[in-house]
Amino acid sequence: MGLARGHLREALAGWGLSALEDPACLVLSELLTNTAKHGTTPAGDAIQTRFVRQRGGLRVEVRDGSSEWPHRLTPTPEALSGRGLGIVEELSDRWGCWQRGGCGKTVWAELSLPDRGLSHG
Repeated sequence: MGLARGHLREALAGWGLSALEDPACLVLSELLTNTAKHGTTPAGDAIQTRFVRQRGGLRVEVRDGSSEWPHRLTPTPEALSGRGLGIVEELSDRWGCWQRGGCGKTVWAELSLPDRGLSHG
């Protein structure tokens, strides 16, 4: 997971999107954790990450070999897990999943740079 976050940080710095580093790394970590816990990946089919620069932000993608789609849970306050996709939902503009060609899926989240210079109030 640390290697993937390092690659994401490098990409963000190169694209001038370092302002997204903290939320993007947290989103990536949550997607990877969800995949590691719930996704099944056949032998030879590794979990893959991809980062796509978009106008004013980026899309983080995590691919695995499982055809089971993620779903957001509503954990109890004392639950020790089940908050990952809620965190992804909170930090991203939108997120979703699409079926991969062959088998598996890609779970993605899009994040935008915060508005600058806007006055609220």
